[in-house]
Amino acid sequence: MGFGGISMPQLLIILMIVVFLFGTKRLSSMGEDLGGALKGFRKAVKDEPEAETKKV
Repeated sequence: MGFGGISMPQLLIILMIVVFLFGTKRLSSMGEDLGGALKGFRKAVKDEPEAETKKV
């Protein structure tokens, strides 16, 4: 049993459709952008408590 009732062959078919729609180059750039956004979000969340303690 896979993710929420989706089996492995179904996941592979979905992955192939996504690759055909967007292409590998665009998917890799989207992955880099998403990773950079997550990194920035984590940094902002981590820095927030320090900024509040310095104000007090």
